[in-house]
Amino acid sequence: MIVNILLLIFGFVILIKGADIFVDGSSSVAEHLKVSKMLIGLTIVAFGTSAPEFAVSIKSLLSGNGDIVLGNVIGSNILNILLIIGTSALFHSLNVKNNTVKKELPITMLISILFAVLLSDNLFDKGLKNSFTRSDGIILLLFFSVFIYYLISMTRNKTTEESNESLKLSTSKSIIYIILGLLGIVFGSNFVVDSASFIAKEIGVSERMISLTIIALGTSLPELVTSVTATRKGVYDIAIGNVVGSNIFNIGMVIGIPVALFGGIGTISFSYIDLIMMILSATLLFLFSLRGYKITKTNGIIFLVLFVIYYSYVILL
Repeated sequence: MIVNILLLIFGFVILIKGADIFVDGSSSVAEHLKVSKMLIGLTIVAFGTSAPEFAVSIKSLLSGNGDIVLGNVIGSNILNILLIIGTSALFHSLNVKNNTVKKELPITMLISILFAVLLSDNLFDKGLKNSFTRSDGIILLLFFSVFIYYLISMTRNKTTEESNESLKLSTSKSIIYIILGLLGIVFGSNFVVDSASFIAKEIGVSERMISLTIIALGTSLPELVTSVTATRKGVYDIAIGNVVGSNIFNIGMVIGIPVALFGGIGTISFSYIDLIMMILSATLLFLFSLRGYKITKTNGIIFLVLFVIYYSYVILL
């Protein structure tokens, strides 16, 4: 047991460091290309910080641990908004751009609702058990492709921003960082999934509990560090774009791609409370952003209170 706990911690360290190196390398390449900060947050940073979830999902699906795949995504999306945006807003109110409120946040809500509907077979037919099939994964990928098209249109229509920061890495060094980061993410995910599954079985805790708490928190640490750091530096576009992009990537890429490639997930054991909280958090982020186009410290406190209430429910019940 102690060995597996140490391996779990070691896996998280490799995951987070790998994601950190990957983001540094990717962001440096983006700086060379002079891409806008919001686009960096929605794409490269969002993909980089979602890479741990992606690696964990593929490993879990191939290992037959379907509940870890779903809990990882659901838990991470809830954490990204309630904990990460909540914590970031305590440091400073987060300004939200008009384009984000009108396009990106509604996309986040819609894909969250679509994901929940695809998981809830029993609501529409009492004779069915809740499952997530390959066709469900393909539907998510089709929706995700709309988001990718939107991002491509952003690169065509938006004027680029000049960066005031000097480039830290050369192009060749950036590529090396990207490769090393991805290797760290892959190997770290193996340790995390294997150790977490073993611990769950040993102490008699469900994979749902482990994935919603330990794994979701561990794989969300890159988003937490990135968003809080960006907020403290006053780069609010990256703080918001990182979370919004990560939540869309988590559903469209982290769930959609592995399920479409390797097959569906059979009977699942998730509570509707988990899905309701995922949709509620995305909806509140949108509604709060509508008022003054910013996430205030008060909004941040509300997010953190909901985080405590929800996870108290998950752990105690």
